[in-house]
Amino acid sequence: MVAPVDSGVARLLPDLERPRARLLTLNGAPQSWVDPEDPERLEFEYVRHIAALLATAMPGEGPVDALHLGGGALTLPRWVQHRRPGSRQVVVEHDAALAALVSEHLPLPSDAPIRIRVADARDALEEVPENGVDVVIADVWAGNRIPARCTTVGFARAAARAVRPGGVHVANLADAAPLDFARSQLAAAREVFAHVHVIAEPSVLRGRRYGNLVVVASHRPLDVTEPARRVAADPFPARLVLGEEVDRLIGDARPPAEEEAAPSPAPPPGTFELR
Repeated sequence: MVAPVDSGVARLLPDLERPRARLLTLNGAPQSWVDPEDPERLEFEYVRHIAALLATAMPGEGPVDALHLGGGALTLPRWVQHRRPGSRQVVVEHDAALAALVSEHLPLPSDAPIRIRVADARDALEEVPENGVDVVIADVWAGNRIPARCTTVGFARAAARAVRPGGVHVANLADAAPLDFARSQLAAAREVFAHVHVIAEPSVLRGRRYGNLVVVASHRPLDVTEPARRVAADPFPARLVLGEEVDRLIGDARPPAEEEAAPSPAPPPGTFELR
């Protein structure tokens, strides 16, 4: 039996059914699941939702330039590399100890052009040249909350500047009723992108429980027919919301200004307990 790898608040736990797969937890909360031998296997539903969108939304058919804000166990960078070999990817992780733990025990393929950078996500995003990348994936967490600097319209504006006209920006959020935080983040995306969608399970959209919402933003229209079908067919079915329904969800919410910056709401007690 493979023992867990422990590094302070971060642990890599073995999957008893898949020898090389690992679950990454931070302070006891599940953060990433990855099987280095099977990058297509995505255990977390929000990660499957992002992948369903990117499978059709990433521009062209060859390699892409991708910026990942938040590294975790590098699940999505491995998936992008598998789907688009040769893609140039930068993964920004603020926790140097976590980045070192993952690099040591879950090393990337030696020929993969993926660079891990220890830095602040907002700072790294603002350093990207205008139209510098095809994809920005924001999955930024400090503990179990999104840092305040990554929740403002300024953050959304930096993403809109970095993404090429044919590219896409994806952000993983979490919220509960009355979804005030999620609505403010959609309002920020709508302020700077021409097209904004959201993917979430119906129970989360209705405010019945705390859960993930994936915000999808682009400068160009996206064909979301196939992603909508895929997320609806997921073991945890979700909806892809677009158009006027996004407007109704935003309602009277305003994009958060820098002086109003606040982290995402804390999850209810017991949300991330491992059974």
